[in-house]
Amino acid sequence: MKLPLSWLRRYLATEADAAVIADVLTRLGLEVEEITSPAEKLASFTIARVVEAVRHPEADRLQVLTVDTGQGALVQVVCGAPNARPGLVGVFAAPGTLVPGTGLRLKVTAIRGVESRGMMCSARELELGDDHAGIIELPEDAPVGAPYARWAGLDDAVIEVAITPNRADCMGIYGIARDLAAAGVGTLMPVEAPALAGSFPCPVNIAIEDWDGCPAFFARALRGVRNGPSPPWLQDLLGKAGLRPVSALVDVTNYFAIGFGRPLHVYDIAKLEGGLVARRARPGETLAALNGRTYALDASMCVIADSRAVHDIGGIMGGASSGVSEATTDVLIESAWFAPARIGATGRALGIASEARARFERGVDPALVGPGLDLAAAMMQALVGGEVSEPVHVGALPALDRVIRFAPATTARLSGLTVPEGEQRAILERLGFAVSPDWAVTVPSWRRDVEGPADLVEEVVRLVGLDRIASTPLPRAPGVARPVATPAQMVERRVRRALAARGLNEAVTWSFIAEAEAARFGGGMHRLQNPLSAELAVMRPSLLPGLVAAAERNMARGERSVRLFELGRRYLAEGERMTAGLLLAGEARPRHWQTGKARGFDGFDAKAAALAALAAAGAPVERLAVRQPGPAWYHPGRSAELVLGKVVLAAFGMLHPTLALDLGDVAVAEVFLDSVPAARGKRSAFSPSPLMPLRRDFAFLVPEALAAEALLRAVEGADRDLIARVELFDRFTGAGVPEGQVSLAVAVTLQPRQRTLTDADLALFSAAVEAAAAKLGATLRS
Repeated sequence: MKLPLSWLRRYLATEADAAVIADVLTRLGLEVEEITSPAEKLASFTIARVVEAVRHPEADRLQVLTVDTGQGALVQVVCGAPNARPGLVGVFAAPGTLVPGTGLRLKVTAIRGVESRGMMCSARELELGDDHAGIIELPEDAPVGAPYARWAGLDDAVIEVAITPNRADCMGIYGIARDLAAAGVGTLMPVEAPALAGSFPCPVNIAIEDWDGCPAFFARALRGVRNGPSPPWLQDLLGKAGLRPVSALVDVTNYFAIGFGRPLHVYDIAKLEGGLVARRARPGETLAALNGRTYALDASMCVIADSRAVHDIGGIMGGASSGVSEATTDVLIESAWFAPARIGATGRALGIASEARARFERGVDPALVGPGLDLAAAMMQALVGGEVSEPVHVGALPALDRVIRFAPATTARLSGLTVPEGEQRAILERLGFAVSPDWAVTVPSWRRDVEGPADLVEEVVRLVGLDRIASTPLPRAPGVARPVATPAQMVERRVRRALAARGLNEAVTWSFIAEAEAARFGGGMHRLQNPLSAELAVMRPSLLPGLVAAAERNMARGERSVRLFELGRRYLAEGERMTAGLLLAGEARPRHWQTGKARGFDGFDAKAAALAALAAAGAPVERLAVRQPGPAWYHPGRSAELVLGKVVLAAFGMLHPTLALDLGDVAVAEVFLDSVPAARGKRSAFSPSPLMPLRRDFAFLVPEALAAEALLRAVEGADRDLIARVELFDRFTGAGVPEGQVSLAVAVTLQPRQRTLTDADLALFSAAVEAAAAKLGATLRS
């Protein structure tokens, strides 16, 4: 939220500068993100008058100006602005000045052979607007030679403050001023609603049908108005706060939204049919909103409608069909109170982030609904004229009677700060709380976030100063610190290091995704009641959607090889499951003169990474079996699972082609860390054999449908005491291999431990291997 210093001083009598105010705001718990002041970058620009303007001798579109800068000697400037003329007063930049709109530093230069010693500037060059058609024109009485920024009032600093969701009262500048006054920075100026007597009954009937969404709907009419541009002071304030001035009527509603955190809306009565009612939207209804977009509505949304159509998404955005214009003569001012939870749900569903929504979903001050309406009506009448109607009040505002029993000793117990009772009472009263003699504290209407004694302690402590809380270290046991990581955390560390060692980069993605995205990966079992947006509404059933989105962003920015992994939780019906997800996209090996064409990733790359992760987690990878296919979001013919008995420890393969159309072939894997069996007992010490290992190669003809893994396991089972390792090193089809069969060549490593093997031992071993393979229909290839 942008906080112009001049706007703040309309409510707070203070001489403190922006730096002091920013420091106090930070100590009060309101984070200051940035302080900007146009005057800083425009300090070198001065007011100057064009004395003479003649055509450039070498260019029809250029003029040679003689400029009075107020420094004595006249200055020659070459200018191409069509409005440059004798007598014009504008903004001058001397040589050496950095022009913010172009990023260029001026110097004395010759333009088409004529020397130019500076520049007469446009609004865009000073970053004061988009106008670049001509140079800035100032009033004739503007003081020549004076600093332009100071004369134009641009030395008004703007403080950008990050408002946390609980501080709805600070969504208006007046609420921030109240906090600053309580901290002793200045004196809060009271704002009282005028006694505004209506001269006629309100011509628009007001009703409520959706009492949950809109408990209170207040309104007044204003007839005979002359709508037009708002006065310069109002346009200036709104511009500094980041809003675009529209017209006097609309600007007043924005003034109250930013100034007091009280959103309002105005309707052109001539564009309404019948009365207005706050109700739930009906199936098929839509609204062409003021932002130029059309929204489809549903029954969960509160709308304001007449007998013909919907005119407003309650508390979020108005419709274009009933908006005011310069031709408007009669208007209705709406000041309503909408349920925060309903506003938040509607805003997320429609994807609308408006100033009104930001305030209503936090909870606006219900006590300001009526006074805000009267203040706005009086201000509009002062700016656009007209007669004010009698007010219409429909519904009832939320109760404002929250009382908290508070013991002053709670402050010391919870914060460690000893604050005298009298000071605590004074702080709470300065913040607007009413404190009885027996410490029954009545919460003001604008502080709906204060619910209990701990909240009152926070209020006292932040006014006393959070920096006064002493840093107290936690007690530490003597001696060497004991390990604090759990076995599961140690497993995660090992897996993380193993994947990083293979060249993968760790990613951290959202734990919640869109419902449609979750459906593509098995479906989300847990939906958030208060999601940040519709795209982040369901707890993820898989880590792959987040990794796919991260890969798409990287590939869209020119990355040729994306290797990502993430350790996180999947959220399934039975609970949270710790998982390592990985994704490989793009080039596995770039093209090179030694290796030839680039090679993409395949399912075996994902399998190798998954096995490395499982090995780091302590899984017996040598005992794992491959079972096809993988889950439904994997490619049905290019995926599988790694299982230990009946337990699935991982899935790997190529991602289903429909899930990553922008990435091409994508290799992925998911390692289910919570399914890895825990290690049993201590590991036995390594005792290497004193004898040399031997290697024997076998080539078998096997049925084409036989999995190579089955053959490897059969060979390994021929003599488990003697065989140390079995590897597949060749797969061949072609000449010499019968149709329907393939040749699989395996290397068997033998590790004798008691004695050296004889030829007879090796012959017996070979026979055992051939017999084991024969059980699968394999024959030794001659």
